[in-house]
Amino acid sequence: MSDLDEETDTSCEEEQVPEWEFGREWFEGILSEYFAEPVRVTKFELEPETMSEGALCSITKIDGKFYFRKCQSRSEIHVIIKELPKDPFSRFFVTEGLFDFREINFYSKIPRYYHSQYIPAGGTDDNPVPSKSMLLLQDVRDSTECLDNKFSEGLTLSQTKAALETIANFHGITLAMKVVKKLSMFEEYPFLFETAKAADSYQQLFERGLPLLARFLKCRPGLHPILKTLLSLRPRTKDIISSLLAPEGPIAVITHTDFWCNNLVFNDRYHYSERQLSCYAINWQMVTYSRPTNDVALLILSSVSSTLRRKNINRLLDAYWAKLTFSSGYLGVNIEKDLGYTREDFNKDYRRSQLLALLLCIGSVDIALGNPKTEQRLIDVLEDLYKDGVLTDEAILARNEPDDP
Repeated sequence: MSDLDEETDTSCEEEQVPEWEFGREWFEGILSEYFAEPVRVTKFELEPETMSEGALCSITKIDGKFYFRKCQSRSEIHVIIKELPKDPFSRFFVTEGLFDFREINFYSKIPRYYHSQYIPAGGTDDNPVPSKSMLLLQDVRDSTECLDNKFSEGLTLSQTKAALETIANFHGITLAMKVVKKLSMFEEYPFLFETAKAADSYQQLFERGLPLLARFLKCRPGLHPILKTLLSLRPRTKDIISSLLAPEGPIAVITHTDFWCNNLVFNDRYHYSERQLSCYAINWQMVTYSRPTNDVALLILSSVSSTLRRKNINRLLDAYWAKLTFSSGYLGVNIEKDLGYTREDFNKDYRRSQLLALLLCIGSVDIALGNPKTEQRLIDVLEDLYKDGVLTDEAILARNEPDDP
C-alpha cells in the first residue's frame, strides 16, 4: 500500500526543484498532438489536490473545454497531472525506486494516456540536477456515477467482486501474452519492478511500519504472541518478501502489486436497464511480474471488512478464478489443461500471498491506526493469519528460487 508514514529521513535535504508550467497554450498543444488535429481550449481550470502525507505523487486536476478547429465539434475534458511528490523524503523514495518512471512506461502501453515527460537526474556532484516527471491521464474519477470509496468502511461485496474481476481480466490478458506469444515479461517490459529492487523498497517500508505496529500491539492484551512472531520474522523479512514476490509457477503474470481500495475507482451505471458496476485500477507505480494471488490477497486483507471477508472468502476467490480462467481461455490458454495449474494450486498460492499482503500492510500501518474500525480490522487479520498458521508455516517462509520468466 503506497503511503509512507510521517517520519522523515534527515539525509533527504529539501532541494529546489523547478516546477512544470501549465497553461492554456500548453494544454492546447498537448490535445492537438493527442488528437492529431488543431484544437482550441475555451476553458482551462487547474486545481491541485490535497495529498496524504507520504503519497507517491502529487496530483493536479484539469477541468477543460475545447473544440476542434476544423469541424468546430466541442467537448469537455477532465484529466489529472501526476508529478513527483512535494515532500522531500517521499520524492527521494519515489525517484530512488523509479516509481514515476515505471508508471509512465506502463501507461505508454495502454490507451487514454495523453502525455508524459520524464527527465532523469543529471548534472554533476557539485551541481546536481534532480529528476522531474509528469503524466497526463484521463480522470476516471470525474463522473456523476462515481461511487464513494471509504477505506475505513471497507469495500462492499459487489465492489470487491468487481475489483477482483477487473484484476483477473488483466491477469488473464498478460498470461495469454506470455503463453501464446511466448513473451519474456522482463524483456518485453523492462520497466517492471525487478524482484530484488521491489523487495528492497518493501523492506524499507516494513522497517518503518513495524515499530508503529509494535507500540500498538503492546497495548492490546492477548496480542503479544502475534507481536513476538512478527518480531521473530524481522531478520528474514527481506528474503521472505523476495521469495513471495518472485514470479514462481506457471501462471506468473504482470501484477499491480499495490492493489487496495484507495487505488480503485468504481462507477455504477445502468446499461439497457441493467445495473452495472465497473472498476478501474489506478496508480501503477509498483507494477511488476509476480504471482496473481499477490494482488488478490492484498485487496482482501487490506480493504474488506472482517465480517465480509470471513463470510465470503470462498465466494470471492471463486469469482476471481472464474474470471481469470474465462479471460485467459478466451485468448487461447486453458490454465488447467495447458499449464497444469488447478484451483487447489491457486488456493495454496493465495495462502502464501496472505503473508506478503500482511508485510506490505505493516509497511503502511499508519493508515489503519487511529481509527477504531480499521484498527479492529487489522487485529482481525493478524489473529486470523496467526490462527491459520500463515505466520509460522515454513512452507511459506522458506526461500524459493524464482522460475525463469
